[in-house]
Amino acid sequence: MNTELTGVVVSFLLVVILAFPLGRYIAKVFKGEKTITDFMNPLERLIFRFCGIDPHKKMSWKEFLKAMLTVNLLWFVYAFFAFLFQAHLPMNPDGNPNMTPDLSFNTAISFLVNCNLQDYSGETGVTYLTQLFVITFLQFMSAATGIACLVALFNGLKEKTTNNLGNFWEIFTKTITRILLPLCIVMAVLLAFNGTPASYDGKDTITTLQGDTVQVSRGPAAGMIAIKHLGTNGGGWYGANSAHPLENPNYFTNMLEVIAQMLIPIAMIFALGFYINRKKFAYVIFGIMTLGMLCLVIPTMITEIHGNPMIAKMGVAQPTGAMEGKEVRFGPAASGYWSIVTTIISTGSVNSMHDSSMAISGLMQMLGMLVNAFYGGCGVGILNYYIYIIIAVFISGLMVGRTPEFMGHKVEAREVKIAALVTLLSAFIIKGGTALAAYYFVHHGNNDWAVKPSAWLNNPGYHGFSEMLYQYTSSNANNGSGFEGLADNNPFWNITAGFAMILGRFLPIIGPVAIAGLLANKKHIPESAGTLKVDSLTFGVMTFAVIIIITALSYFPPLVLGPIAEYFSIH
Repeated sequence: MNTELTGVVVSFLLVVILAFPLGRYIAKVFKGEKTITDFMNPLERLIFRFCGIDPHKKMSWKEFLKAMLTVNLLWFVYAFFAFLFQAHLPMNPDGNPNMTPDLSFNTAISFLVNCNLQDYSGETGVTYLTQLFVITFLQFMSAATGIACLVALFNGLKEKTTNNLGNFWEIFTKTITRILLPLCIVMAVLLAFNGTPASYDGKDTITTLQGDTVQVSRGPAAGMIAIKHLGTNGGGWYGANSAHPLENPNYFTNMLEVIAQMLIPIAMIFALGFYINRKKFAYVIFGIMTLGMLCLVIPTMITEIHGNPMIAKMGVAQPTGAMEGKEVRFGPAASGYWSIVTTIISTGSVNSMHDSSMAISGLMQMLGMLVNAFYGGCGVGILNYYIYIIIAVFISGLMVGRTPEFMGHKVEAREVKIAALVTLLSAFIIKGGTALAAYYFVHHGNNDWAVKPSAWLNNPGYHGFSEMLYQYTSSNANNGSGFEGLADNNPFWNITAGFAMILGRFLPIIGPVAIAGLLANKKHIPESAGTLKVDSLTFGVMTFAVIIIITALSYFPPLVLGPIAEYFSIH
């Protein structure tokens, strides 16, 4: 167990050590300064020329969002029809079938919005063509979209007064060519040399130690798994995700993958400080986010290491902790750490089954997604945190009796209304969706709609409620992990979760970018003795308190009905 704990500490320290120089590099890329990847300039110019794009055109926040939303709509249409007719397309050596319209709808949205909620099994639900040219393609696009929108926020904070948040197409393209692609190449090579498949062969016949014959799916998985984690996507090549021995072969790859999913989100925090020349502000954000992460990961690791009290009451020893749903090669500590990292960062990949987690662990996982701002996904984590900052600035202004200001701009009613709307709509999506599912489950249990609601849940009672709550929480947070006791591949879940993913992705992007654009267009106010110091520890603690209060007020009732009630029922 001491070795497991050491592995967790080393993994986190390596992330911070790597993220700091990466953050400096990212800031240089978007500032247009000289970097080691300038050799990509000819390729970028070719792309711009071929697409008829002027990379130097200035964009207001409305123009920026219009470009982002338009191209995302185009990708959705492309993905939907590709999944719908994949059986008739090439590169399908295993003969996998077409998706149903509702599953195609759900899957296209899921990968478009960086959620990667997989209501299908990876190796049997899609073909090599759709795995590579739809899913892997969208994993690059969705990660680049989130980072591009965050850089728009950076541009709004950097200038005293401006109507220009940068050119979406230029930022988006450089994100792929200068950041995502180089990192993915390095990681894919490391995975391939450690046993992850990288060929186009079909299934292989394997004879097990027991003498059984099984068919094992293969394929060019290494590259997809690299962007899956570096882009905080999370969708697995295999249905078992990173618990699969080919997707995550050993403890080295386990550390590599957990480091990869944290790397860019933390690097973007440091990049913020370098980009707007406010490093202390970035350090405060990093400190508060790390505090939030520790508040979730420590209880999770403790409860997983101590094991299941129900088994202990039976007089059965649990020397290795709660091992149900976990890989022996990783153990409860590393699995518990991964489960929190993957939920606070919106990756959603799993190296153990969250449905088998202890009640406290499930609670911590859901809290990480409900806050959705402790590091968060590529770009969107800081965008979500920015909403909390605006609310904290507004409350701080009320407390001292003066007009709230942030970075030299007055925060007025319009900006606060947008921040409040984003926060309230997230709560409405999660609680409204869960209430709808619970109502339908109770009142239509004997009706058939592809799958009887009575067959949705493997676990009735408190844990069954948690399974439904987790699904909408994961969808809204663009996370994609799930309590897999829920039978989710049916029209009800595919359609309702699809709409939850759309709203949960674009509202928290549109809101912060709009606020940044509105504030940047206002007259700059020089700092004075009464100016709120947003780079102080006091303001950091204030923001943390706002996060706790908003989350508690919004989600305490459903959490009581689910994981909290389950915890008390087994103790």
